[in-house]
Amino acid sequence: MKMGTKIFRSLWILFPVILLALWGGRVSAADVYCFRDNGGVNYYTNVPGPGRTKVRLPLIGEKRHKAKLNPDQGDMTYEPVISSASRYFVVDADIVRAVIKAESNYNHRAVSPKGAMGLMQLMPDTAREMGVADPFDPEANIHGGVKYLSQLLGLLNGELPLALAAYNAGPSRVVGKNKIPPIPETRNYVERVLKYYNNLKGRNTL
Repeated sequence: MKMGTKIFRSLWILFPVILLALWGGRVSAADVYCFRDNGGVNYYTNVPGPGRTKVRLPLIGEKRHKAKLNPDQGDMTYEPVISSASRYFVVDADIVRAVIKAESNYNHRAVSPKGAMGLMQLMPDTAREMGVADPFDPEANIHGGVKYLSQLLGLLNGELPLALAAYNAGPSRVVGKNKIPPIPETRNYVERVLKYYNNLKGRNTL
């Protein structure tokens, strides 16, 4: 497919959304979805479906949060927030980086099938408990996620694998049991985060 045709298709699919935005229609975060074809072209639509990710209007200004990826550290855009939140809640900054990498791969608009949102993939109830009004705001999301992780580390005597398991599966499945629950998704998650964390630590000791 030629590039001009791809662009035309993208604009045609987005046309109803553009009209609503221009004429003052009320478009919420759940009304607009993004998906990518096999050629890597992004499309926008107001029709939900498999493989389509919710986005929020306005789409203008997304570039300021676009990933500036470093193969070791991730998106340097969020480094000041990660550092300040880590110091405030006394959590190793590399743990935070590893969790963000595993949870959202530094996509601040990420939404999981279960409804977790933002960089640290906060569930709606957790976001409210941590005082996060907008889970898609990178600074609020990171501070809320680090606060939650700090609380879990405190509940689990600083045992990082258990705290990560609780972050993924929920505290009720870990606290008081002193072991990672036999949930494949959770075990894979803990292993993945620890791998990222150890890679970051190895980089810092070079």
